[in-house]
Amino acid sequence: MKVVIGGGSGFLGSLLVDAFRADRHEVLVLSRRPRQSGDVAWEQVATAVDGADVVVNLAGDPLDAGRWTAARKRSILDSRVRTTTTIVEAIDRSTRPARVLLSASAVGIYGDRGSETLTEASSTGTDFLAQVCVAWEAAARTTAARVVLLRTGLVLNRSRGALPRMALPFRLFAGGPLGSGDQFVSWIHHEDWVRLVQWTVTRADISGPVNLTSPTPVTNREFARALGRALRRPSIMPAPAFALRIVLGEMANAMVLSGQRVLPDKAQRNGFEFRFTDLESTLRAITSRT
Repeated sequence: MKVVIGGGSGFLGSLLVDAFRADRHEVLVLSRRPRQSGDVAWEQVATAVDGADVVVNLAGDPLDAGRWTAARKRSILDSRVRTTTTIVEAIDRSTRPARVLLSASAVGIYGDRGSETLTEASSTGTDFLAQVCVAWEAAARTTAARVVLLRTGLVLNRSRGALPRMALPFRLFAGGPLGSGDQFVSWIHHEDWVRLVQWTVTRADISGPVNLTSPTPVTNREFARALGRALRRPSIMPAPAFALRIVLGEMANAMVLSGQRVLPDKAQRNGFEFRFTDLESTLRAITSRT
């Protein structure tokens, strides 16, 4: 199987590259700066996707690269829509179009919904991140290929992603809940994330949004307690909302102080089995690895 991945050098993309190559698939990585075997310049996207079985689109400017000025927000939105549109056009112009496009999205599409239980059938939010995801998904939906929209939650990994940054205050004995601690965290172990993405490739009947989260979302306060226990550190030093807003600006509300209680309804209804559903044992396993 030929797999083309945009954003394959990032955290999640590199996990997929390794997983597909381990299964002996041909993997091409679209890159702004090709450096190694299998890397293809974005300018050659049309050639790369022609004849591909699967195209994965994870590309986009990082959300946490700086304060959300007007220019940064434009870049966050434009980078996602632009790369998605480029990939879709390349697929649809191919002599041998890909049969499936897996395109990144995020659970932030639901907006800040308190304790409301959310599934793929739930309505979308109206804040900046939600609208970015709406536009991102809309760009992907325009292709004739089967489209799977990967609505990803917090992916837990020992060395990459958000968890190492979240763990640092705890390691310094200064960890605790963020803001009120009542906001929900929809998390998933990185191995389950990879398995679920690969599962959507094999299931021709799966299309549209798929929530990539564990079946057991928790509040931020519960997450802090579980992380503290996993690291054998206290979790009694809350970070006040006003302080987070001073440091992070608008990003604090969107990425730290709000949350979504998301369930992977489509995956579970169609028989996918998660290996990691208990947060505390998951964190303990991740943080204890050397």
